Amino acid sequence: MEITIYHYLSVGLFVFLAGLIGSVLVKNVIKVLISIEFMLLGVNINFVAFASFCDNIAFDGYILALFYTGIGAVELAVAIYIFYLMYQKKQSDNIESYGDL
Repeated sequence: MEITIYHYLSVGLFVFLAGLIGSVLVKNVIKVLISIEFMLLGVNINFVAFASFCDNIAFDGYILALFYTGIGAVELAVAIYIFYLMYQKKQSDNIESYGDL
């Protein structure tokens, strides 16, 4: 059995949907941030899959995956700092307690 691009795209879709469901259903802020990172991982898997199977000359998919990984790291650091400031005020990690800020 040969592994094709559809296998990689299926894995990327599954990881993205797991992150989407996690970010919608979970009430904990840290778990929502991790779910958003799973969504970003699913997109990166698709970029690398398309770069491996469709783009043999340029490395655009790999470069985009590295760029989005860096953007995701900065986004996560800023989001955790904002959550830290909000946690100092409310002393709770539940999303519903932050509705009146």
